[in-house]
Amino acid sequence: MEGQPQGPPNPAGMENGTEPCGEERASEAQETTVTEGAAKIAFPSANEVFYNPVQEFNRDLTCAVITEFARIQLGAKGIQIKVPGEKDVQKVVVDLSEQEEEKAELKKGANLAPGDQPRTAAVGEICEEGLRVLEGLAASGLRSIRFAREVPGLQSVVANDASARAVDLMCRNVQLNAVAHLVHPRQADARMLMYQHQRASERFDVIDLDPYGSPAPFLDAAVQAVSEGGLLCVTCTDMAVLAGNSGETCYSKYGAMALKSRACHEMALRIVLHSLDLRANCYQRFVVPLLSVSADFYVRVFVRVFTGQAKVKASASKQALVFQCVGCGTFHLQRLGKASGASGGRVKFSAACGPPIGPECEHCGQRHQLGGPLWAEPIHDLDFVGRVLQAVSTNPGRFHTSERIQGVLSVITEELPDVPLYYTLDQLSSTIRCSTPSLLQLRSALLHAGFRVSLSHACKNAVKTDAPSSALWDIMRCWEKECPVKRERLSEASPAFRILSVEPRLQANFAVRDDANPSSRQRGLKRFQANPEANWGPRPRARPGGKAAGEAMEERRRLHQNKRKEPAEDPVQRAARLKTFPCKRFKEGTCQRGDQCCYSHSPPAPEDTAAAASPDHPKTSYQNPPGSGVAAGPGVD
Repeated sequence: MEGQPQGPPNPAGMENGTEPCGEERASEAQETTVTEGAAKIAFPSANEVFYNPVQEFNRDLTCAVITEFARIQLGAKGIQIKVPGEKDVQKVVVDLSEQEEEKAELKKGANLAPGDQPRTAAVGEICEEGLRVLEGLAASGLRSIRFAREVPGLQSVVANDASARAVDLMCRNVQLNAVAHLVHPRQADARMLMYQHQRASERFDVIDLDPYGSPAPFLDAAVQAVSEGGLLCVTCTDMAVLAGNSGETCYSKYGAMALKSRACHEMALRIVLHSLDLRANCYQRFVVPLLSVSADFYVRVFVRVFTGQAKVKASASKQALVFQCVGCGTFHLQRLGKASGASGGRVKFSAACGPPIGPECEHCGQRHQLGGPLWAEPIHDLDFVGRVLQAVSTNPGRFHTSERIQGVLSVITEELPDVPLYYTLDQLSSTIRCSTPSLLQLRSALLHAGFRVSLSHACKNAVKTDAPSSALWDIMRCWEKECPVKRERLSEASPAFRILSVEPRLQANFAVRDDANPSSRQRGLKRFQANPEANWGPRPRARPGGKAAGEAMEERRRLHQNKRKEPAEDPVQRAARLKTFPCKRFKEGTCQRGDQCCYSHSPPAPEDTAAAASPDHPKTSYQNPPGSGVAAGPGVD
C-alpha cells in the first residue's frame, strides 16, 4: 500500500543537487535537507539514522554498476542510454576528428531502415522496455531517488519500506525531487513483496537490499523475485559474524562457518556468495558474480541470477571447505564436488576426494580448523568491472567518490581471479618472529621464483599468490637468514621454532623487480579509504526519540566511561601523601636517592618510638582506621 504524499515543497528550495554532499537546515519544518549526487532528501532532524554519509561510496558504486547493467541489457534491444556528461568526455578521450564522427554517424544512419530513428533512453524519462528496480528497504528513499535522477533506461523504481513513517518521508522526498513518475513508494514487508512477484512476468530486473545487519531473511525471496539474468545487489553490515567472531551464528544465517583469519574480509564475501548460490539452487537457479567489494564496515556483492538445471549441477564443485592451521595460519581449500569431462563433450559430476592435508600442519605441527563452505570460484567478472571502471574514469565528475571508485576497481582488476583468499605481510613475519620485509621485496621474491602474485582490495598488505605454502615459507626462511631471529628466545613447541628449524629448499631473490609494483600503486590511486569521520562505523538502530535519545545515550556513555577506574590523582597531592610514609630502605641504610626519594627520610619522633616499644601500644600504629578512606602507601606493614 502506498503512503499519501504531503503538499509539494517550495519550488525555490528545489535544486538540481549535483554538487558534493552537503546539509542545510529547514527551520520551519524542523527538518534536515541533505544533498547527495543529483538527489536532495529531507528527513526529521530528531532522527539522523535515515542518512549515513559514509555509505555514499556504496550508493555511488551502485549507480555506476546499474548504469552499465542497463547499457548491456538495453543494448541487446537496440536502445542506447544517455548518461549526463559522458558524451563530451568520450569525445575528448577518443579524440576523433569531426570528419570521422560524421562518417560514423552516416554508417549508423545507413544501417537504419527508412523512417526509423535510433532509440535512446535518458535520465529521468520512463523507458517502456527499461529496467524495473526494487529497493526493498528504502528508509528515506535516497537510493531510489538517485536511481531515478542518475541512471538512464529505467521503467519504474519501487521504493519499499515496512515503516509507515519512512513511507511518508519517501513520498515527500519523491515530490521534492520531481520523480513521482518513476519512483513509487510502497509500504509492505520486503519478503512478502518479493514473494508476490515470483511470476516471470512480474519479476524485477534489479533488486537492491541494504538492510541494517544481515540480509539473510530476505535472500530466499530475492533469488525468486529477480528476473532471468537480473541483477541482485546485497549489502551485509554484520561483519563481526562474517569475520569469525561467532561461527555458529554465521552458520545459522549463511550456512557456513566463518574463521578468524587475516583474510576474513574476502572470506566474508565468499560466504555471502555461497549463501546466495545455495538459496538459488533450491529453485533451479544459480548466481554469476559481477563485482564483490569489501569496504569500510560492510561487504557488497553484485550478482546476476540465471535459471538452468544443468548449470545448477555444477554448483557443488564451486564451493569449498577451508582447512586453516591454528599455529602458522596456512590454509588449504577442499572442493565439495568434482566436475570432469566425459565422452561426447559431456560433463560428469562426482564427489571430491580429500582432505588435502594430514591431521597436523606440515609446517608447524599444529592442528587445523575447518571453515566454510564458501564460494571458491572468481568473485568478479573482470570484463564487467573494466566497463564500470572505464565509464567512471571517463566521466569523473558524475560521482563525488569517483576517485575512490577508480582506485578500488583498479585494484580489483589487478587481483588474481583464480586464487581464493590471501596471506598478509605482517602475518607471515609475526609467525616466525622476524622483521617484516617490504611489500615489493616479498612480491619480487615470488615473481623471481616463477609464481604469480597480486594485491587484494580487501586488505592493503595482502599477498594473494598461487605459490604453495611450502614455497612461501621457504621465502620467509631465506628472509630470516638476512634478518636473523634469536633462536634461544623461541619455544621449541612454537610455530616459529619448527618452521625455522627446516632448511629452505628454495633460494629466494629479494631484488626488487619493476613489475612487482602494481600499476594502481604507481599511479597513487586512492585504493584504501582512511576513517572518514569520528565515531566512524555502522549506525545504531532507529529508536524512539531519534536524535534526542541518541544524545542522551552519548551523555550516559561519557559519564559512565572509566567508572570502574580510580580518578587520576593530582601529582602534588600524591607527592605530599607519599611523604607521610617512611622509607624502608632508609631504615635499612640502603636508600641511595637521598632528597629525591618520594618517601620520608625523617627519623621517627621519640614519643612515637617509646609508644611503639610500650607493650600497651597497639600494633596498628601505621595502619589507617577503618573507613578513613586513606589508602595505605608503600613501605607500610
